Amino acid sequence: MPRDTNFSATQSAIVAGAGFGGIAAALRLRAKGYDVHLIDRCPRLGGRGQVFEKDGFRHDAGPTVLTAPHLFEELFELFGKKMADYVKLVEPDPWYRFQYHDGDTFDYGPTDEATEAEIKRISPDDVAGYRRMASWSKKIYDIGFSRLSDVPFHSPVFMIKQIPHLLRLRSFESVWSMVSRHMKHDKLRRAFSIQPLLLGGNPFSTTAIYGMINHLEREHGVWFAMGGTGALVDAFDRLMKEEGITVSLNTTIAQIKVEDGRASGVILESGTEIDADVVVSNMDPVHVYRHMLPQTQISKVAKMRSKKSKLSMGLFVIYFGATKTWPDVAHHTVWFGERYKSLLRDIFDNNKLADDFSLYVHRPTATDPSFAPDGCDSFYVLCPVPNLTGGQDWEVEGPKLRDRIIAALEDTMLPGLSDHITAEFAMTPEDFSNDYLSVDGAGFSLSPFFTQSAWFRFHNRGEGVRDLYFVGAGTHPGAGLPGVVSSAKVLENLVPIAENVT
Repeated sequence: MPRDTNFSATQSAIVAGAGFGGIAAALRLRAKGYDVHLIDRCPRLGGRGQVFEKDGFRHDAGPTVLTAPHLFEELFELFGKKMADYVKLVEPDPWYRFQYHDGDTFDYGPTDEATEAEIKRISPDDVAGYRRMASWSKKIYDIGFSRLSDVPFHSPVFMIKQIPHLLRLRSFESVWSMVSRHMKHDKLRRAFSIQPLLLGGNPFSTTAIYGMINHLEREHGVWFAMGGTGALVDAFDRLMKEEGITVSLNTTIAQIKVEDGRASGVILESGTEIDADVVVSNMDPVHVYRHMLPQTQISKVAKMRSKKSKLSMGLFVIYFGATKTWPDVAHHTVWFGERYKSLLRDIFDNNKLADDFSLYVHRPTATDPSFAPDGCDSFYVLCPVPNLTGGQDWEVEGPKLRDRIIAALEDTMLPGLSDHITAEFAMTPEDFSNDYLSVDGAGFSLSPFFTQSAWFRFHNRGEGVRDLYFVGAGTHPGAGLPGVVSSAKVLENLVPIAENVT
């Protein structure tokens, strides 16, 4: 049931950071009766989900795939409204195309029948294995997502109580190991283990709990918002304005005020102080605990996490238009180079920028032609790379990597690209660090190891500071749109209803 929001709030909340986690937190706090002020340093809402426009071409800067749309619908339902009245979602066909170094492809989704037909074409013996894997993924989903994704993991006792479930689900193994137990062909193993990489994790070390993603996609679908992820952000912008949430953009928070052991507001870079009864951070928790709180107030565990945590890889992203179209190129393509495990080892373990790569290619014009002028295509190409601890000079390495990527795409899926590419620019880990205050330019905050998940991840309640809460990729349950939106649901169990007068 929608909540009654006809109140005069006597308590205020500041949400620091307007990514999807921050937007969801602002809406949930408003529904709980708080007078909410959402603050972000970017020029528009969405956090890393910015929108870039150049010479008539439009690009979603960050997330491009929407799964678990019911999590977004819930935010509108809090106020008795329907998301369908604000934004239109469509389902690409296929969900993803996987393109291999030998020229072969594998189309995944949107139906089990279509997926199994593709599996049978590549490896008939793996159809039965896929069905077993799908059944196993559902078991993980039923525990890891349905029961635990919106539950606080603050107590080590609560974590210990989950150990029998986690052992039964073989959370100690990696996603790659889980997939390999069920499927034998290397191409299919790659395709069904790649999802952690899109959340900042190495499939060879990410806990198999993330194997739930297969069932999440099959249960709820893979969607695209017409107009792009930016259109979904705009829908939330409209909803927040209707519900009286104050939004300040191009505004950087320098510090979180702490008085008598509790968060009492924020201090802006300008020196302006804004008081609040509750502060929710949608910022990188490593940055917050290192730079935005008095070190004497932080718990020893949080200090250790902020110093020792293993951060995700970095991202090199090329955005460009093209003065022609490639109608046969899918909306979402995962382009595999010849190496897989050793390439990921170079990125995650050796901090090495190799000469080869694997890529995610987003062609939104496959579904929504408004992303480009008539007769043109719009692209964003994402390449996992070491984060800034690798020491690469991106002013030197960025252009060289760009040339290798464009040449590889031209030789495979985008023939003639170099003659038609236009309106091009790129983001490097340096930009993630500067624009989003992401420590070491990490693309997804903490890597999703088992020992950096649940209780081992940054807690949703401030560690050492009362009335401070965290949402977003670096806290429980983790990165990805379903994860960051679910992190705001945890607030339901932590933040009391605001005192108010009717």
